[in-house]
Amino acid sequence: MKFKLFAIICIFYLNTSAQESKKDYSEAFKIIEVWLDAQKDYEKLPGISAAIIKDQEIIWSGAFGKANLEADVITETNTICSICSISKLFTATAIMKLYDEGKLRLDDKVSDLLPWYNLDQQYSDSGPITVRTLLTHSSGLPREANFPYWTGPDFPFPTQEEIKNELGNQETLYPASTYFQYSNLGLTLLGEIVEQVAGISFTAYVEEYIIKPLQLNDTRTQLPENLYGSQLAIGYSSLNRQGQRQKVKLFQANGITAAAGFSSNVLDLGKFASWQFRLMDSTITEIIKSSTLKYMQQVHWTDPDWKTTWGLGFAVSKGPDGTKWVSHGGSCPGYRSGIQLNPKSKMAYTVMINANGTNPHKYAREMHAILDKVKDESKNGKVVETSKKDMTDYAGYYSNQPWGSESYISSWEGKLVMLRLPSQSPAKSMIFLKHVQGDRFQKIRKDEEPGEMIVFERDETGKITKYSQHGNYSTKIRN
Repeated sequence: MKFKLFAIICIFYLNTSAQESKKDYSEAFKIIEVWLDAQKDYEKLPGISAAIIKDQEIIWSGAFGKANLEADVITETNTICSICSISKLFTATAIMKLYDEGKLRLDDKVSDLLPWYNLDQQYSDSGPITVRTLLTHSSGLPREANFPYWTGPDFPFPTQEEIKNELGNQETLYPASTYFQYSNLGLTLLGEIVEQVAGISFTAYVEEYIIKPLQLNDTRTQLPENLYGSQLAIGYSSLNRQGQRQKVKLFQANGITAAAGFSSNVLDLGKFASWQFRLMDSTITEIIKSSTLKYMQQVHWTDPDWKTTWGLGFAVSKGPDGTKWVSHGGSCPGYRSGIQLNPKSKMAYTVMINANGTNPHKYAREMHAILDKVKDESKNGKVVETSKKDMTDYAGYYSNQPWGSESYISSWEGKLVMLRLPSQSPAKSMIFLKHVQGDRFQKIRKDEEPGEMIVFERDETGKITKYSQHGNYSTKIRN
């Protein structure tokens, strides 16, 4: 009987394994690279780097443009940028480590943990301002400490002592637990709580108990000035009316470090994502407990408009596929960054741009949408047959001038795919072409029905030079 049961379990396991999703992303990665490189040019980004993580592996990373325009330093995947508000995830993790150790409670009042806390509560009927309300940005505190540190050109970030001395001149915006109000001041106070409870500096605590154990060798609690202009990218402004970006002066967040002071690169943030995926399946404490991380990534605050949902440090939202995504973005003088994780699929995306006036989350979402178009290599254990035609000749860039900029054509699962450039939604604008005969292809409509014909033409040497569509031509401009 035991043998029969064992055999049944083995058969079930083998059948399940045979049906597991298996995808080849190589062609999708090529489309991502082409798209990011094009957007870098069309949006005049100095540089952009990104990484895609599947559980414990960085399955793709890429970098485009320049880390330093003036010195012609190329952006690499190990290029460091300010991660600004992604720093808050490290601060939240430090708080939750102390929570795990029983050294503080989420409903502890800030005034009980910080003896010098004296911010004016202007609402007599307000509930308490607690660790939890700081983590969920529902404390009612103002967004910033009372200093103009987001103002250039010098960005005068205050010291810890200056923030403490000025706190008494500030007051709450709302009663606690009433509205979502993003607050750098709130996360700054959480850094002070870490320091008060742990008995060592906030930066020393994070470096010793989070950064070093995770071997995040290019993650720091400040911007490394000795690497500025080389591995540390120079930051640039948003576009002005002349279509130019100005160099932004290097800053240090000083007393606002816990909210906005860290630096890193996409590879280290990929490790940070892998740690979270690893911890979710573990029964062993790694910095914090698995149950604690899962608790952090649950919704702890929903704004009255039902549109803003927040966990303990993380933004928590529902994606287009209905699954949960946890994320955080960063925006500091000269830099934008983003990290997005899907706990169910164990896919994560990290993006860094050394310029303002752009949205790194856009790139993360679209990379995911492109990968989502890749089909399983196997169905019910059987390999899916694809066309054997060599698509190499057709690949390349084609001019759409004067009506549009350009198109890129590449192979995709035995077909061709055409991507218009630039594109704000590349996954939606991808056009698939099925081979018919010779150099003739047919568009596949969104309803899977065949559409119009695309015919490629060759020169006397046999090289593809253009294609015709509804009687008009687009010329190949480069491979």
